[in-house]
Amino acid sequence: MLGLDAAGKTTILYRLQIGEVVSTIPTIGFNVETVQYKNIQFQVWDLGGQSSIRPYWRCYYANTQAIIYVIDAADTDRLATSRAELLTMLSEEELKGVPVLVFANKQDVAGALKPGEISEKLGLAGGEKERQWSVRGSCATKGEGLEEGLDWLVNIIQKS
Repeated sequence: MLGLDAAGKTTILYRLQIGEVVSTIPTIGFNVETVQYKNIQFQVWDLGGQSSIRPYWRCYYANTQAIIYVIDAADTDRLATSRAELLTMLSEEELKGVPVLVFANKQDVAGALKPGEISEKLGLAGGEKERQWSVRGSCATKGEGLEEGLDWLVNIIQKS
């Protein structure tokens, strides 16, 4: 699970794993947890999103079966940075063809961009030929949209 700092990655991880919101601090390094969802067990690597940590994301790409990329949909000032990091990541050979679920998180915050707007600003439209991807709205603190996103991901993984 990747994304810029403060996007909500750790909150999503623990919401999925234990079903509740835990108090978090910025992730320095990573958190690794097993998440059981329906009939699939995910080993989720939640990597820190600070600019000093992002160059190390690539160290964790080997054997990746899916990517969950989390965007703070209300942080429009950093959307270009988030887009650049996502596109850099997707250009890596090790991630060729790996499906991507994007959570447009913090939908409960005023001014948050909707999933369609995020998709457009990320420039993902038309990329379906290279990989399967989906942008889903979410609110990690309330758990909204997480199941719908994982349902899509489970469906994609089971087909491959």
